[in-house]
Amino acid sequence: MSPEGRGIASSSTFRILHVSTGNVCRSPITERLTRHALSHRLGGLVTGDLIVESAGTWGHEGAPMEANAAAVLADFGADASGFTGRELLDEHVIRADLVLTATRDHRAQVISMGHSAGLRTFTLKEFTRLVRAIDPATLPPLEDGMVERARALVRAAAALRGWLLAPSPDADEVYDPYGAPITFFRSIGDEINQALDPVVTALTGVTASR
Repeated sequence: MSPEGRGIASSSTFRILHVSTGNVCRSPITERLTRHALSHRLGGLVTGDLIVESAGTWGHEGAPMEANAAAVLADFGADASGFTGRELLDEHVIRADLVLTATRDHRAQVISMGHSAGLRTFTLKEFTRLVRAIDPATLPPLEDGMVERARALVRAAAALRGWLLAPSPDADEVYDPYGAPITFFRSIGDEINQALDPVVTALTGVTASR
């Protein structure tokens, strides 16, 4: 196993793993919105170098995405098809270059699994806050490849953690909409989409069209 604790992933790929509880609401929304945003920014030219996945700490293995979650994705024009829930396994954490969780509890659970995951595991909103503070000019140019740029972004964010604290304990949380009406799902979808925007901009060097 490598010093970073990752012994499976290829050095030519970068894996983003989104984690929530059941892997039927928040993390599927985040996974598919990430894919959608990357494709939109890159003109549909997302390659196999960048892999976006999700799993749940109490994942409903093989379960479909919640209908309201799929409806939220449709609102954004993102693809909800073919999704099946997964329970978070050691191999998912080992292979991930970046783990983005819905809550601080999820982050703690991922880190507790070991695999030197601490430096590459953040809540989504925490990572967004850190990324906003990173000067894009300090990252490798896109000509060097998105994988190198993404890895540098994670290292820079990890270096800032502890210096750039959340304004409140709740600031880094994405609350669970499971069982809630579609209006709450849509508010959570908006939160997730807004949190992803600066992350995808930093990864691709392309801002969202308004």
